[in-house]
Amino acid sequence: MSTKILVITGGSKGIGRAAVEQFQRKGYQVLNISRSPCDLAEVKNLALDMSDAGWDTRASALIHDALSPWMPEGRARIALVHNAARLDKDSVENVTAQAFADVMQINVIAPSQLNQILLPVMAKGSAIVYIGSTLSEKAVAGSCTYVTSKHALVGLMRATCQDLAGRGIHTNCICPGFTNTEMLRAHVGNDQSILDAIASGVTYGRLIEPKEMGKFIYSAATQPVLNGAVLHANLGQVER
Repeated sequence: MSTKILVITGGSKGIGRAAVEQFQRKGYQVLNISRSPCDLAEVKNLALDMSDAGWDTRASALIHDALSPWMPEGRARIALVHNAARLDKDSVENVTAQAFADVMQINVIAPSQLNQILLPVMAKGSAIVYIGSTLSEKAVAGSCTYVTSKHALVGLMRATCQDLAGRGIHTNCICPGFTNTEMLRAHVGNDQSILDAIASGVTYGRLIEPKEMGKFIYSAATQPVLNGAVLHANLGQVER
């Protein structure tokens, strides 16, 4: 059981792509699940849309078929990284029930569904890493559904830790600070003045680079001592 596998959602850009690069350097085979493909060589891509609650029923066989060439014994050491997320601008005053459900499906329910697909083939030494946010344990205005879903993701991680006790599979939730990604830039309308203001709230005076997060995700996935941990990686935020 020497093959090491990374299964990641949203591995085509930003933090996800940086994580793929890092795991590849460490000899992992990579399966990326996202609507757009990762452009890195030797990555196996599955174009799946997890926004539909029934996606898992249709996708389970596709995922196992994609992994089977790497798992001659039927199981493998798998690092499962739940990275895909949806970030909307919304408020507790105006968010609709459907919009709330749509964000929760992508950010919380889909990771649970993917866990259930992969756990039967995850050998001892595997890991489940949830990518949360600074907003997993605090809040800002205008991001109601994202804040709520990222808080829920911490709960899902803690439940994972307890429910898998004795299985030799560890889990944790990484909470990145403000990272220089397409998603953040789109959220602020590509306004550099806003990005500069965000960076001024970090003790290092800059945004995190995706490659920094990629290295940290690898570390979290390969250290069982971090089981059940909420791991903040934000360069130190200035509290005001």
